[in-house]
Order: sequence, then structure tokens, then C-alpha cells
Amino acid sequence: MKLSELGEFRVIDLIHKIANKFGDPQQLSQRRLLLGIGDDTAAWQGDCHIQLATTDTLVQDVHFHLNTITWEELGWKSLAVNLSDIAAMGGFPQYALISLTLPADLSSQYISAFYEGMASLAAKFGVSIAGGNLSSAPYVVITVTVIGYSEHDELLRRSTAKAGEQIAVTGHLGLAKAALEVLKNNIKLPTETIELFRQRQFRPIPRISEGQILLNHGVKTAIDISDGLVADLKHICKASKVNAKVFMDRIPIHPLLKANFTEYKKLALYGGEDYELLFTANKEIIQRLKRVLDCPITVIGDIVKEGLPTQVVLLDNKGRIAPCEGNGWDHFRDVRLTHEIT
Repeated sequence: MKLSELGEFRVIDLIHKIANKFGDPQQLSQRRLLLGIGDDTAAWQGDCHIQLATTDTLVQDVHFHLNTITWEELGWKSLAVNLSDIAAMGGFPQYALISLTLPADLSSQYISAFYEGMASLAAKFGVSIAGGNLSSAPYVVITVTVIGYSEHDELLRRSTAKAGEQIAVTGHLGLAKAALEVLKNNIKLPTETIELFRQRQFRPIPRISEGQILLNHGVKTAIDISDGLVADLKHICKASKVNAKVFMDRIPIHPLLKANFTEYKKLALYGGEDYELLFTANKEIIQRLKRVLDCPITVIGDIVKEGLPTQVVLLDNKGRIAPCEGNGWDHFRDVRLTHEIT
């Protein structure tokens, strides 16, 4: 089968099966491995702490276009998407390795701007840029690896959600996708509105401290919203073997998104790249978190035992099942940016 027929997550399952087939459970590295393929980061037991590692690749004209993002924004975002994975585990990021594939005739001023954006975000979270690799190609490919650790014996995971827990998110959803819509359709909006949308798309701020606070207050299950709210909630449900009800009128929508897009709910449910935290916990824990976190926390639904038509069900304001209109980002089935922005 072609990869486009399998889809990203069946490809991941295939790789996971092969890795398990050849893995030796007697090897020290295997014995210390706590989380392998299938969560936001890999995790293994180090000598002093649980160690975390994550990696992500951004490809020109697939994940970004150089006529819509500045090099400084590109450097920032390339690191931010990896830091967000560490946040989703409740961890502390430490080191970043950067692999760049670049056209040989590219001006060095762009690379300076790229690293200024990346280094400014790294400094914000105490991350050291420790090395990487350079190679040449006709287009830009950026691969970032971030290594971190957890101060706890436990991590936030995708596989620990339980029936009876509430589903909650940090911040507002859909703003990052709104930026792409503005660029795609050349929508004229006030400068401050466009800047808000651009910031959420090109300069997201990873929820590092928020992830640590979730873990400190007893949350077990979390994921960062990169593929889209519905898609990432499905990841939790699949890993935890549970079902979920989401009340669409509870989705946190920023007033500027609602004021400028009639399909604001669709952007929030399926848009992706929000890099907010989606998590589950009991009511008492979520109430405590609302008191201690600086960012908004919104309860949007429930984890349930009962059988549902699909693993994630959307309900309208009258409690009726609403159609699910998308599945979020899939690397082998989507060409979102290539077709949307030229």
C-alpha cells in the first residue's frame, strides 16, 4: 500500500511493530525505556531523572512558505513545536540539536535571523542549543531534536485517561488556523487582529510551566494540540481505550476569532497548531488548576464508559450529536499548506 493509503498513524503502528520485533528486552536500553513510539516524547529512566526526547521536521512548501513567514518566526516556531511536546509530558527542556538543509545560494542574513528567533525562545525556557548538522539541498528542511527531563517518577501520558474524568484545554483554539486563512484569502483585518493570529501560528508559546503544574497537581493524561482538537483527543481515546463527549458550545473561542470567521467552531475543532494542552482529570483537580494557572482553563467534555457511535462524539447546545467534519492533520494524506498558500 502507498503511504497515502495507510495514513500517518498506521505508518507509525507499522514502525512500532517492527521496532518491537527486533528489540531485545534484555538490553539495558530496552529495560530503561519507559515510553517509546506513540506518545509526545520518548522517555527512559536516566541515572537521576526520567529523560525525555522529541524530534520534529519542517519542510519548505509543506509546513511553511518563505513568502508568508519571516526567518525569525521560522526559527522560533521550529523550536516551539518541540518544546510543546516536552510540555505535554510535564517535563523540563534542556538541550536542542538543529539539523538544517539549505540552498547553497541562501543569504547568511536569513540564517542569522533564523537563529535569533530560535535562540530568543531557547533563552526564555533555559534551553541550550548544543549542536546539530548542516547540509545542502534546493529547498529548506529543518529538523529539531529537544532533550529534557522530568522531576517526577511519573509523566503526563496519552494512555491514562479514565471514564468519569472531565476533558479540559488551556487557552483558546483556532487562532493559528485563522492566520492561514487570512494569508490564503488575503483577508483584510485590523493590524492588531492579524498580529494576534500570526503570533499564534508563527510564534506560539509552549505551555512548559503549565504542563509541569498539571503534573504537580495530579493530572495523569495530556497531549498538546498540534493536529487539531478532535484529532488529538482521538489519540488520547485510542491510547487509553476510552470514549469522549465534547460539547461544542464550550470550546474556548477568542472574541476576535468569533468576530471575523463564521466557521470559527470548525477552525477550533480541526485547525491544529494551537499548541495548547488538552488534558483529562477529575473535577476537583481541574478546579484547583483554575485557581493556580495564569492561563484560561476550559472544561469541554467528558471521558465516558458508554459505547458511542464514534470514539469522539460532538454534541450541539441541545445535546444532539453533530457531524464530525474532519480528522485533523495527517502527514501522508494532507498537503494543507502546499495548496492553501501560494
